[in-house]
Amino acid sequence: MEKQQLLNTYVNNVNMEEAVWNIEKMIESGKKSYVVAINVDVVVKIEKDRYLKEITDNADLVLVDGKPLVWISKWHKHPVKEKISGSDLVPMLFRRAEGKNYRIFIIGGADGVAEKAKINVERKLKKINIVGTYAPPIGFEKDIDELEKINRIISSAQPDLLIACFGCPKQEKWIYENYQKYDAKVSVCAGATVDFLAGNVKRAPKWMSEHGLEWIWRCIQDPRRLLKRYFVDDVAIIRIAKKYGNLQYRE
Repeated sequence: MEKQQLLNTYVNNVNMEEAVWNIEKMIESGKKSYVVAINVDVVVKIEKDRYLKEITDNADLVLVDGKPLVWISKWHKHPVKEKISGSDLVPMLFRRAEGKNYRIFIIGGADGVAEKAKINVERKLKKINIVGTYAPPIGFEKDIDELEKINRIISSAQPDLLIACFGCPKQEKWIYENYQKYDAKVSVCAGATVDFLAGNVKRAPKWMSEHGLEWIWRCIQDPRRLLKRYFVDDVAIIRIAKKYGNLQYRE
């Protein structure tokens, strides 16, 4: 799928319906694929993390998850169609999966959260086929035995869609290093989506999300973890936007 440059990486310029359609085509092709979404925090991390940039650049589908990036794309005269967050994409994929009997596996979150998410989704979508969930222990990404165990669990379930919710960059690096080892067709980086599905975290009102204010809502809910991210780390997006605004974009 064709990509266009956005700051320090490349994205697929698609709307929500096109994103879902492309993921369906990946499932149907049978080729192992993975999907990432970039927001301001990811862009800031990519600027310092060449490995994360490699992972993002090589993804089969790269979505834009953040109004500020949509605004920057317009400022740089390479506008993207719309913001597509994992927490909006995954429910749409689930509704589509219900009609096509796709097999779904949810991984991530604290102990019991993925299972709670499964129960909530099954309550709403009676025909959904969630074939497994798993909450890896803290530090699993450094434990070879645990990584092999996870790959076996996923492969035994043979999901069409794997929804990975570890947060960036852990989920991206884990998928990149393992998606060819486990038997799942499409792996989707979905961040905090498992907590939203489980009902542990309430999503921002739609009007806040549409106006680029969802970060305020999230920061109020989890200030210890997110204050530094939003008010210190992510301020670097201003410098990055200026840097790439002065460069000639490549298609």
